[in-house]
Amino acid sequence: MAIARVPVPEAVEAAPPGAVARWLAATREFCRARTLGAVGAAVIVVMFAVALLAPVLAAYDPEAVDFGAMLARPSLAHWLGTDSFGRDVLSRLIFGSRTALMVGFGASVLGATLGAILGVGSAYFGGRVDLYLQRVMDVFLSFPLIVLALALVAILGNSIPNLIMAIMVPMIPRSALVIRSSALAIREMPFVDAARAAGFGHARIVLRHMLPNVMAPYLIMLTAFLGQAILAEASLSFLGLGVQEPTAAWGLMLRGAAVEFAETAPWMAIFPGLAISLSVFAFNLFGDSLRDALDPRLRTQ
Repeated sequence: MAIARVPVPEAVEAAPPGAVARWLAATREFCRARTLGAVGAAVIVVMFAVALLAPVLAAYDPEAVDFGAMLARPSLAHWLGTDSFGRDVLSRLIFGSRTALMVGFGASVLGATLGAILGVGSAYFGGRVDLYLQRVMDVFLSFPLIVLALALVAILGNSIPNLIMAIMVPMIPRSALVIRSSALAIREMPFVDAARAAGFGHARIVLRHMLPNVMAPYLIMLTAFLGQAILAEASLSFLGLGVQEPTAAWGLMLRGAAVEFAETAPWMAIFPGLAISLSVFAFNLFGDSLRDALDPRLRTQ
């Protein structure tokens, strides 16, 4: 005897009740009480604007060599001085923001997204899938991010796509572990049971009913990874395994400001170091405030 298909309730197709209201409340909380988060967001917006308008803002070609202006002190001609090749430090800082954002966003978005998919899939299927997948994640987690990135970029070679991949891979297990813990609770929610009873396939349940409900931890991990990715890119470039000359990159500028220029041209290291510190600090501030706003237990009354 054929079994009639059970009509699908509207609640199964839609987001869980109150989801939109929770996001609106989190947005209002962030705007109202997270002053430090707003400062971090402002710095991030300025950084994006500088990267987009780099050709307009930069007074010099960041790769143009001028041996007549080598190690020039900060002046009206060169506001932040020049490096050992006579290249304008300010122009290289401006174009270096493009490299930092390209690598940072590429690695963090791919790492957080792939980790979220693996974490939700691991929590949903459970059993042997969860067991084996988590053991693989444990192997990757046993390596510090910078050590694993060093090994991968040494194997893959020096290029921006390879650098993005080398930084992305260590982020996947960290994202998967956090997302899995949230997905385990969502798996037991009534709307997931209703979707199973309605005969929905695994892919539809995971993509439409579980992934949207782990967006809060996903966004928090994404903002945290952005700062880590920028710092990792600068570290790899400083060690000579990241972006190569003559590309403008903050870590590469620090590498050029070697020990022999520490006393004669300190601006070569000071300004790139400040740029790295400020960008990482801004993303961390924004991520912490976003976490507080999205977690109802941490909201101010």
